[in-house]
Amino acid sequence: MSDNMTTGEIVPFPGEQQSDSQPSAALSARVLAIANQKGGVGKTTTAINLGTALAAIGERVLIVDLDPQGNASTGLGIDQKSRQISTYDVLSGEKPLREAILATAVPHLHIAPSTMDLSGFELEVGHSRDRAYRLRNALGQLNDVAIGPSAYSYVLIDCPPSLNLLTVNAMAAANAILVPLQCEFFALEGLTQLLKTVEQVKQTLNPDLTIHGVVLTMFDARNNLSGQVVADVREFMGPKVYETVIPRNVRVSEAPSYGKPVLVYDLKCVGSEAYLRLATEIIQREKQFKELRAG
Repeated sequence: MSDNMTTGEIVPFPGEQQSDSQPSAALSARVLAIANQKGGVGKTTTAINLGTALAAIGERVLIVDLDPQGNASTGLGIDQKSRQISTYDVLSGEKPLREAILATAVPHLHIAPSTMDLSGFELEVGHSRDRAYRLRNALGQLNDVAIGPSAYSYVLIDCPPSLNLLTVNAMAAANAILVPLQCEFFALEGLTQLLKTVEQVKQTLNPDLTIHGVVLTMFDARNNLSGQVVADVREFMGPKVYETVIPRNVRVSEAPSYGKPVLVYDLKCVGSEAYLRLATEIIQREKQFKELRAG
């Protein structure tokens, strides 16, 4: 499935439409898919460091690595030998999600790692009627064994840089989408395409899906274009854009090569401080969402 997918390509088979027959995940955790079809915008960096920041303020977090490149797994220090069971095994139905989950060096932060096997997922299950619900069903099974203090409060899904079946699985499983957006010239063009896909998923697979927010990444105060992009995106998306802006920071770039989140690599750097502010802002926004749902 190409990035320029048409409406017909994302609409499920007739038996796959949202219905009472589709099992509900019923997770106590909030599931956020970190998605943008453009590469190099900070999806994986945001997944790793937001997950770490949420764990640092007391949340129990699971990162689901849905990118065949496995950068989220590598960035959290999970080497290839440790990935005996991966998200490919989970989505293919070979293993339950709980068997893929590994602890990280960060307390209260776990990950379901990925391998290159995941690149063949779409070819293998492309004609299965439950093709778009594989991840949602896996998360629902996880809920059966994660009860009480061991239950996750957040699941963050690191999506691949394309609008393919893996990303559709993430959107079908998620409560909301978090969109990292690099402060560069074509930012709004890519955002418009992503919003169309989200709307298609809402109409066919997950009617409760929302945009949680847009986080602006790689902001460079020395670059006039960065400031203009921030202004344009805020005008286009309004309050959906988080107040926190993630700056371009060399420590953020260095940290993955050491298999560490930047908050572990250098807690005092501006990148770490920004992700802690983002985590706090997300918690506050979650409280607002909860009040709206209760009302």
